[in-house]
Amino acid sequence: MLFWHVGGTTAFVRYAFRDEAMDLRFLVFGALLPNLIDTPIAAAMWPLWQAPRLWSHSLLFSATVMVLVLLVTRRGPRRKQWMLLATGILLHIAFDTMWAEPETLWWPFLGWEFTRGASATFGVHLAGVLRNPWVWSGEAIGLLYLGYLWRASGLNDRRARHLLATTGRVSAPIDRR
Repeated sequence: MLFWHVGGTTAFVRYAFRDEAMDLRFLVFGALLPNLIDTPIAAAMWPLWQAPRLWSHSLLFSATVMVLVLLVTRRGPRRKQWMLLATGILLHIAFDTMWAEPETLWWPFLGWEFTRGASATFGVHLAGVLRNPWVWSGEAIGLLYLGYLWRASGLNDRRARHLLATTGRVSAPIDRR
């Protein structure tokens, strides 16, 4: 799920923190990172674990990233940027409803196994995901928010896209109510 994670995470963090200067590049990368890590490994190692979500969908991974950010950075804008990466990872875990997969969420504290998928192969698992109406609903919600953000930020304009690419900022104001 791409748009669900990017759109949902961006919407949640923009309205929770109300910081128009935040660097969305770090947040979006964090929101995608668990799938960027686990999906290729799960596909390659399916016969061993039969699990689509592995280490980076655990709270241990998210907590480790947060602790590393705190240890490696000093207070200020750099730490704020990198903490958005950790926040994106944590929200990815929440948006994937990982509490329904406790073996993976709490890995390795509940054992060394991951929550197994019901499919015999990764291809069958992927086909099931692509037929799931909840997946398409989440994708639609995320895409709708990203479309709103595109329009509200004037991202049709090359300068607005350049601002996003170089600073991670968008010009869409956040309602301060």
